[in-house]
Amino acid sequence: MPRYDFRCRSCGATFELRRTMAQANDPAVCPQGHEDTVKLLSTVAVTGSSSTPQRQAPAGGGGGGCCGGGCCG
Repeated sequence: MPRYDFRCRSCGATFELRRTMAQANDPAVCPQGHEDTVKLLSTVAVTGSSSTPQRQAPAGGGGGGCCGGGCCG
């Protein structure tokens, strides 16, 4: 189940709730009981490395295709 972050406008508390995606935009009550809350934007960090090496471009430059492979004169 996805996790959503909220901030209370009354007391400034930040908290998270687990709820279904269908309930993502439903109102939330802060742990102190205040109802004036706003859902925060979530950020996703994607890290990692590739297990296959990246192919290098040829040393001569021209990558082929129009204006790169000598077809335009």
